[in-house]
Amino acid sequence: MSRFVEGDRVRVDIPDATDPDHDRWHGRVGVVVAIREDDAGRATGDARDSVEYLVESEEGSMYFRWRDLRPSESDD
Repeated sequence: MSRFVEGDRVRVDIPDATDPDHDRWHGRVGVVVAIREDDAGRATGDARDSVEYLVESEEGSMYFRWRDLRPSESDD
């Protein structure tokens, strides 16, 4: 169950300013370049949590869960 597919432009949305990745990633726009699955959904009870999206941007690349990504509405 993937919310995004490879090639989608996304915006990273980490509202918690205390998250260690907030300063570097919040508000950045990038492209989903890979998708992988794990068993995190079993622990949370939400199948969406079992999908991680590798996002590549000018900042580098990092895996994010669905809740930290939004569709990009512009070419920022």
